Amino acid sequence: MGKRRRVAERRKTSPAVLGGMIAVVVGGAGFGVYALYDGGAAADEGSAASAGRQGVKTGPVTATEIRTASTRFLTAWQHGKAAEAASATDEPSAAGKLLTGYAKSAHLKDVTFTPGAAKGAKVPFTVKATVAYKGLSKPLTYTSSLTVVRRASDGEPLVDWHAAVVHPDLRDGDTLVTGESGTPPVKALDRDGAQITAAKYPSLGTVLDGLREKYGKRAGGTAGVELRVVRGKEAKEAKLSDKTLLELSKGTPGTVKTTLSPTLQAAAEQQVAKRARASVVVLRPSTGEILAVANSGHGFNTAFQGSLAPGSTMKIITSSLLLDKGLAGVDKTHPCPKTFTYGGWKFHNDDDFEIKGGTFKASFARSCNTAFISQAKKLDDDDLTKQAQQVFGLSMNDWAIGVPTFDGSVPVQSAAQKAASLIGQGGVRMNPLNMASVASTVRSGTFRQPYLVAPSVDHRTLATASRTLSAKTLSQLRELMRYTAEAGTAAEAMSGLGPDYGAKTGSAEVDGQKKPNGWFTAYRGDLAAAGVVQAGGHGGDTAGPIVAKLLKLGS
Repeated sequence: MGKRRRVAERRKTSPAVLGGMIAVVVGGAGFGVYALYDGGAAADEGSAASAGRQGVKTGPVTATEIRTASTRFLTAWQHGKAAEAASATDEPSAAGKLLTGYAKSAHLKDVTFTPGAAKGAKVPFTVKATVAYKGLSKPLTYTSSLTVVRRASDGEPLVDWHAAVVHPDLRDGDTLVTGESGTPPVKALDRDGAQITAAKYPSLGTVLDGLREKYGKRAGGTAGVELRVVRGKEAKEAKLSDKTLLELSKGTPGTVKTTLSPTLQAAAEQQVAKRARASVVVLRPSTGEILAVANSGHGFNTAFQGSLAPGSTMKIITSSLLLDKGLAGVDKTHPCPKTFTYGGWKFHNDDDFEIKGGTFKASFARSCNTAFISQAKKLDDDDLTKQAQQVFGLSMNDWAIGVPTFDGSVPVQSAAQKAASLIGQGGVRMNPLNMASVASTVRSGTFRQPYLVAPSVDHRTLATASRTLSAKTLSQLRELMRYTAEAGTAAEAMSGLGPDYGAKTGSAEVDGQKKPNGWFTAYRGDLAAAGVVQAGGHGGDTAGPIVAKLLKLGS
């Protein structure tokens, strides 16, 4: 039976709470497994599995079953019995391959596990091992966890297999390898020539990984010996780079110079640290240089690789389309009713406000959803996609900034989804890099692909847009963004930064999330920036102050 069905089976039940902890201990020359439980026999009281069809066990896994299944798995793994450990999981083939490689490819020995207190069916554990390769060795310590579930076919309690059980940095399909790193390390420099390190700028860990992957072999360094994560298909599709976990011997780094500003990078790190799940990017519109990138979470690089609905910041692109087609004009009367129905969906404004007899400028500045939805019937299904691609250089997956990026997505959609796309919902997906580029395009008048490493370093070709906005449309678009920064939803955040400025706020609803993602994109002089605070609320209150602070500092 496939894993998808097993997962569905698991979601029908909730695991029992397990008191105490399991401890796997090595003593002398022998090996012992000891289970210590605070609750004793009572831990299973009231949670025994019932017999289902033809004796198949059903119901939540019990404390005893969690203890037995996890101990069986960890004991076999510690003894180096990969096949036996794999048989204690619900994916024995995938588990066996990775567990075998744990010793043979990763060169890990003297492995011990110390499980901690279980939470429900999840058992955390600490791993201590030695990485040994050709006379070199270093200790390795990390934490991971496993979860016990029932196999749907017979109710057997097994470890729910994912590569992350072996190491939390692994995705399914990844492997652990120790050896000469085929890619030499790099010494990344900021625009002033100072070295960039993850210790100094925590947000740049993934950026440094990406720089090494792309430039390590051509930057003049020599490889060292290390334990690293080698990415598989799933991770590569997510544009994740290989990751070094432990260096046994240092290589000689080559040098790669970036466009990052030390002043703005330090400030960006400080600003995003004030809020959970915040990300920001700062660009120079006249060149496309990336001056800063920061995330309050230092794992996944949401600023460059995030794929999030941009909410009303998308109205910049939509407005350029409506202005191009003569469907709107800055000072022309434009409808902004409380609600508007299109494609069977009823769309609302925030708090169902309306603007009677107002202009398009007023609707843009206040971020009236229905002002845009009402124009959907006059647009072809591919109009917004073409505008994003041809004018703003988005949604073609062809940016080459120097490290992996997601280049935005504006798919062709119809009916209600087409209408939702006009206000940055539906299938539209962006990240702060994309939206900073949108503001940059408005500021400079032409799309310039952002870049972190100058194209002259490796003679790569930057992406281009096939056309620019007409002078009339560009002038009106700048006026819309200026008025929003001056008197609209962005006014509070942008206070004191005028008059050479423009901005747009956004709030993107996410299913199952109480507060929307708050977006903000703006430009001032020869700077453009965009930020998002996930689950933060309105963009003007959350991402707005982050962006405005950086625009002020960089002026």
